[in-house]
Amino acid sequence: MKNAINWFEIPVKNLSRAQAFYETVLGAKMEPMEDMGMKSAFFPADMEHGIGGSLVENEAYQPADKGTLVYLNGGEDLSVPLAKVEAAGGKVVLPKTSIGPNGFMAHFTDTEGNKVAFHSMK
Repeated sequence: MKNAINWFEIPVKNLSRAQAFYETVLGAKMEPMEDMGMKSAFFPADMEHGIGGSLVENEAYQPADKGTLVYLNGGEDLSVPLAKVEAAGGKVVLPKTSIGPNGFMAHFTDTEGNKVAFHSMK
């Protein structure tokens, strides 16, 4: 097993709003899809060599600010996407914080009420 995680899903109430938030913050286009009674938008990923994930709108999925915390790739320096969070409708709840030799992290809530994080080495 190369990675403990190979897929994640972030629950949303309004896929269009959440997709716009993440596309703005990450500066990347997400691919929408509707299948099996769910609306989804996929984060960019190299599925052959990496980990992927999506936003999912479905009655069975409920956004949460407690529980599992997903760390998104903050790029070279997470300060860049973090600076876009509040203008895009989210809220920074833990500013950029050093985690020593493991780089930096920051926590935010998205437009749907999910607590999510960024990680970067700078």
